[in-house]
Amino acid sequence: MSVNNVRTGILLLQCLITGTLCTAFSFTEEPAERAAKPDGHCSRILRAQGVKRETYNEFRLRVEGDPESYQPGSTYRVTLYASHPAYFRGFTLIALKEGREGDNDDDYAGNFQIIDEEDTQFMTNCPPAVTESTPRRRTSIQVFWTAPPSGTGCILLKASIVQKKIIYFQDEGSLTKRMCEKEPLYGESTDKPLMDCCACGTAKYRVTFYGNWSEKMHPKDYPRRANHWSALIGGSHSKNYVLWEYGGFASDGVKQVAELGSPVKMEEEIRKKGDEVLTVIKMKAQWPAWQPLNVRAAPSAEFSVDRTRHLMSFLTMLGPSPDWNVGLSAEDLCTKECGWVQKVVQDLIPWDAGTDSGVSYEAPNRPSVPQEKIRPLTSLDHPQSPFYDPEGGAITPVARVVVERIARKGEQCNIVPDNVDDIVADIAQEEKEEDDTPETCIYSNWSPWSACSSSTCEKGKRMRQRMLKAQLDLSVPCPHTQDFQPCMGPGCSDEGPADASTCMMSEWISWSPCSASCGMGSRSRERYVKQFPEDGSICTLPTEETEPCTVNEECLASSCLVTEWGEWDACSATCGLGMKRRERMVKTPPADGSVCGAEVVEVEKCMMPECHTIPCLLSPWSDWSDCSVTCGKGSRTRQRALKSPLELGECQEELDQVEKCMLPECPMDCLLTEWSEWSECNKSCGKGHMIRTRMVKMEPQFGGNACPETVQRKRCKVRKCSRGGANSEERRRRKEAREKRRNSKQGREETVEGHAACKMKPWSAWTDCTKLCGGGIQERLMTAKKRFRSSQLSSCKDRKEIRACNVHPC
Repeated sequence: MSVNNVRTGILLLQCLITGTLCTAFSFTEEPAERAAKPDGHCSRILRAQGVKRETYNEFRLRVEGDPESYQPGSTYRVTLYASHPAYFRGFTLIALKEGREGDNDDDYAGNFQIIDEEDTQFMTNCPPAVTESTPRRRTSIQVFWTAPPSGTGCILLKASIVQKKIIYFQDEGSLTKRMCEKEPLYGESTDKPLMDCCACGTAKYRVTFYGNWSEKMHPKDYPRRANHWSALIGGSHSKNYVLWEYGGFASDGVKQVAELGSPVKMEEEIRKKGDEVLTVIKMKAQWPAWQPLNVRAAPSAEFSVDRTRHLMSFLTMLGPSPDWNVGLSAEDLCTKECGWVQKVVQDLIPWDAGTDSGVSYEAPNRPSVPQEKIRPLTSLDHPQSPFYDPEGGAITPVARVVVERIARKGEQCNIVPDNVDDIVADIAQEEKEEDDTPETCIYSNWSPWSACSSSTCEKGKRMRQRMLKAQLDLSVPCPHTQDFQPCMGPGCSDEGPADASTCMMSEWISWSPCSASCGMGSRSRERYVKQFPEDGSICTLPTEETEPCTVNEECLASSCLVTEWGEWDACSATCGLGMKRRERMVKTPPADGSVCGAEVVEVEKCMMPECHTIPCLLSPWSDWSDCSVTCGKGSRTRQRALKSPLELGECQEELDQVEKCMLPECPMDCLLTEWSEWSECNKSCGKGHMIRTRMVKMEPQFGGNACPETVQRKRCKVRKCSRGGANSEERRRRKEAREKRRNSKQGREETVEGHAACKMKPWSAWTDCTKLCGGGIQERLMTAKKRFRSSQLSSCKDRKEIRACNVHPC
């Protein structure tokens, strides 16, 4: 009996068992030509089909946003769900090109991405399809689907449902979603095949890389310590050579750039292409990934193109990351007018090389098995991705590349006129690495490279340092004093031609527990082959080690049993001499009740690489703070942060600065002397008054409070006057007062209050200040103008006033 007949019989038997659903389905025998195809074709999931029923609407396939068309290369969230109270135990989800049967791999469109590995997985015998991880009751599942490249046409997303062991499948309706390719907008790329170049002569370009991957622009999970761009590697090449491309598989060189940041293997691949490559493009690594342009110039390199090698490609790793990178692929610098492109400006988003399945910057190594195709990252890749956006928005670019034509050589044949500065001389190929250190920066020699931070074949880095001895021009910034390189452990380096007969081994797995709990025993550890020799030879390196071990040497009744020693803690120092410790525990105390004498803690010295004293790596100064006062003299501060890792040496540079600040003068109130003693009563008998005065020491300034009164008066009574005398005296005073009012001229003469016996001249002008600053004195006088015969000498005296002047500091 054929496989198909057996399968059909099983399905019919299932129908008989579940009886109630049998009438809804019919199963058809496979045509002979399809049945003859080998096992493993995805088309087998289409063999059982159910007739249309209205109850199918309890299951639905939905694309988020319900789009009628898809954007090539864009990612969409696809949901398969059941309406309450329905459920399904299993499912299959495929994406077919319209009109295709699913017999060949080319019939399938786009790529699915798993969201929840506990719910979904790729079908073992049909990798383009998604199915359940474990059969259980569920009401919904979600996956991501990345649309195929331009030119694919319409596609069908199709789902099948398994409920009570019966397959529901629908060719149209709620379990099928039809989407056609969205028409490209003006200016968008349509992935047309590369055309032959008709330009004449050669052209020289400068490519400049501007990193914009920073904590400000990409704050989620930004790796503050180890962020960097790896050394950039690429070339100008012909259309017969592809360095990397969307939808292709990463070569070994691309993999090492994307995972380790190492350009060595990729440069080797490029140079092996001989005449297909005109110029190898290289730039230095950037640590950290982002710095202001006024601190370090953006890295650049120059390259040439000609009629046959008119494409430019490059890659650089976004580090740390699983296998993320940015770059250009086959950028055509030849125009359809048979000339050379003047300028290309392109914002770059990160790409996934398909070799590591990590979802975050510092995720552990998880090789993608099988290797996946190169694709751009999207904001819907994984909730733990630093670029994740539940709304599915565009990823903010992490870099910008500018390619500018700087020269041409040879006779040109394009019909578009060029600028005069385009016609320059020699564009000989330059591949030597230039030192961009300013002449005003004096450094020590580079220290030797440190040991690799990884002792295995996993990713690591090494560092070297130099000392800034002098900066002759403070206006010219000096480049960094640290240099980093990606690396692997001993025996794993790719910096030379690999030996085809070499095995690549994993690191040793931890030792097993000792086989004996008391006395002599043995323990073992294992490792495995990560990569077999390319020449097909057998790997002879050992994969297991065994060694003797002793636990509790004395197995007597008076002995206590202890566990094995634990692993050593990390060294207490990151450089130089430190200490490390390990511990073990008491398992069983001595049977005779004595005290356990076994040591449970062990400490020993550890030596780390030599400490190097290096210049501090500091952030720019912050803006000055506001003045500490609201008027007058105060202070303000500013700060900067230490960016160098603490383990690289103690930093003596000041991190805080304080300076004086001056705001408008504070208001100064009027300043007076103390009150004088009270004067004598102005009457020798009867009721009178006496006064006291105070002087103005400093007039109010800058809006201060005005001066209060400077004269106070109070009544006084000495003794009673005789009656007659008093009356005649009073009459005399009234007569004199009347005379005074008649003879005085208003506003020109001043009479001292209470002294009608004399007339006073106006106040004189203030004298010059005795000091120019620091507080001086001014005076003015009032003298008697006319004394009456009846006046007493004491009642008609000259007056003098004093005040402070020029009180401001010298």
